[in-house]
Amino acid sequence: MSLWRGFLIWLVLATAVSAQGLSDDDYATWVTTATRAESVLETDRASETALDALRTQVAGWRDQFLAAQSTNKDRITALRTQLAALPPVPEGEGTPDPLADRRAELNTQITTLMAPVLRAEEAYSRADSIVREIDRKVLERRTDTVLEMGPSAMVPDHWGMAVTAYLGAAAAIVGETTAKLALPTVQAEIRSSLPSLALVVLLVLGVFLWGTWAARKISSAARPLLKSEFLCGFVAAASVGVARYAVVWMLVQRLSDLPIWGLRGAQMLGVVPTVVMVLLMAQFILAMRAIATSSTLQNFPSADRLGVSSLVTFGAIIFAIALIDRQIIDVFALDSQVTAVASFVLVCLGALVLYQFAGHLRAVPRDATARPSNVGGALSRVIGRFLRFASFVAPVLALVGFTNLSIVFVFPMIATIGLVFAIFIAQDLLIEVYKTISGGSQTASDGLLPVLINFSVVMASLPVFALIWGARVANLTEIWTQFKDGISIGGTQISPLDFMTFVMVFTIGYGATRLIQSALKGTVLPKTKLDLGAQNAVVSGFGYVGVFLAAMAAISSTGLDLSSLAIVAGALSVGIGFGLQNIVSNFVSGIILLIERPVSQGDWIEVGGKMGYVRDISVRSTRIETFDRTDVIIPNADLVSGVVTNWTRGNTVGRLIVPVGVAYGTDTRKVEQILAEIASQQPMVVQDPPPAVVFQGFGADSLDFDIRAILRDVNYMNSVKSEINHQIAERFVQEGIEIPFAQRDIYIKNIDELKK
Repeated sequence: MSLWRGFLIWLVLATAVSAQGLSDDDYATWVTTATRAESVLETDRASETALDALRTQVAGWRDQFLAAQSTNKDRITALRTQLAALPPVPEGEGTPDPLADRRAELNTQITTLMAPVLRAEEAYSRADSIVREIDRKVLERRTDTVLEMGPSAMVPDHWGMAVTAYLGAAAAIVGETTAKLALPTVQAEIRSSLPSLALVVLLVLGVFLWGTWAARKISSAARPLLKSEFLCGFVAAASVGVARYAVVWMLVQRLSDLPIWGLRGAQMLGVVPTVVMVLLMAQFILAMRAIATSSTLQNFPSADRLGVSSLVTFGAIIFAIALIDRQIIDVFALDSQVTAVASFVLVCLGALVLYQFAGHLRAVPRDATARPSNVGGALSRVIGRFLRFASFVAPVLALVGFTNLSIVFVFPMIATIGLVFAIFIAQDLLIEVYKTISGGSQTASDGLLPVLINFSVVMASLPVFALIWGARVANLTEIWTQFKDGISIGGTQISPLDFMTFVMVFTIGYGATRLIQSALKGTVLPKTKLDLGAQNAVVSGFGYVGVFLAAMAAISSTGLDLSSLAIVAGALSVGIGFGLQNIVSNFVSGIILLIERPVSQGDWIEVGGKMGYVRDISVRSTRIETFDRTDVIIPNADLVSGVVTNWTRGNTVGRLIVPVGVAYGTDTRKVEQILAEIASQQPMVVQDPPPAVVFQGFGADSLDFDIRAILRDVNYMNSVKSEINHQIAERFVQEGIEIPFAQRDIYIKNIDELKK
């Protein structure tokens, strides 16, 4: 092998080593970590916290190995392309291959570059199996814990033990605090801290007492800027809620700094901010429901505001008490008998909340004010039945000893109801923001963008739902990893994350297009000299271009190769050839109508025997409103290829013809003079050119005349014609001119025979 080839191979090896990303020391550290993790899983004695920490460490290695699999990717692809470009190996024994050395050289380089990739793939497989094993182990433990049967609350002695235990816990906290307060140093420090503590207490009282008044003031101050009652109410309620939580947190921090707490008292004090947050969230939900603009939030779960408000408040109080109880159980390590009694009481109270809420949900389809859809009504009934079932089953399970399972039936459901309220509030908030920015009156159920907003909020809430129902953060990160990796179908990597990116980018582009269209239509174009039809054409054309660019940007953002769309284009061409000619023809005709503008929005046209005003020109068809106030949908191809009469194209000037007949023997000059005077007196008739009266000829029953006049606005043709006819009738009566009507004599030949 020549010196140049040797140098090239050495360069490739050096590049591979520098690009592999993970050194031998890194892999040695990984082997140690993996061995320790497998040993921990085999002994099965580690706590769930330790397993989560170990999983986080292994998952970090797995991410590094996944990134290392892309090492030398571009170089390997280039070498394989070069190898494929070489002529095939000559067939036949003894046939020399002049490119054998080149093939061997390329294969050697590919093998060398693939070494770190294969090593990373093997390590990734091992890390992934360890992560999955940890997840399975934790799931099994949690399942066993939920299904574990403990002491029953039916035993009377357990109730006495529970009362004694909770009184003892309270006495222990009071005893710790009393012992601390007896110390002179603690008393001195309390006296020195008393002014600042009193100031914080006064601040808490002020914020809580005058919070409602402050909310009204904030809402009034924000109304000129936001111009939306819901947005003003949201800002006011959120500001007051944050302020109240902040002062409570300050008070707790100030109290915790005082040396009056024992270990258990300090731990119990730490749960106060969480409890206050739960209660403030319930108050915030009720405030938003009172000013909601959408019927969904107003009528969820029913239109009974007072009943729902009481239910939400009671549910939040029960949930807060459950948090305090859980903290007491953890801090004082209470016995399972005590836990069973306390959980039974809380589960019964929570089940009562679910039962009442189920009653409201089952009443939703029969509420005339809510008017839910069939799907929404059916879903409400199903959820209501499930809540009724849970409200009956949970106390029974808690009574017989399945305490953990009964808790799963009640408190995650209460938290889920609160999250559903939060979802509705977030949806209304984002839609109100969109309406304020766009300056439109679009409601939550109109248009594509509000639907996408609602869908996005629901999708964003799914991780919170999962956490409420027992999922771990590690589970969510694993799902996120799978989202990023995607699945391979036919050699193409399809990732749900790419789909979400596509939807997000397209939504942003679509929303920006609609906002710019609104600005063009309402602000920019009215200040130009373009007529209404041209303005609508510009707005529509910009909409088509904007949606197309948004789609292209969305496709490009996912990393897809647009050249692969050639197959789709070919299939579409075949479809056009077989059955989509009319659709494509109408689409192209719609583009022609927007560019050439033979027909514009607002024109008075006549096509195919239908006459009316053009109200909308879309991609496939044009909608005209007839004089009967009915809408007629006409394919665009008929407007381009057919005969169309446009009465108002370019201007509204048009000619009116009014026929009239007089009796034989009438002075025709006098009739001509009268008709000319009547026509010239009409305000809508132009005088240049002046109206003309034409003596058409001698009819079968009358002398026929026509009034021919040019109108300033042809849209008033019928009213002008009616007024001219009225004046003709009045003048002819005054002048003694007769308007004849046809008379016919009937002669019966066999009248004599009929008499017999």
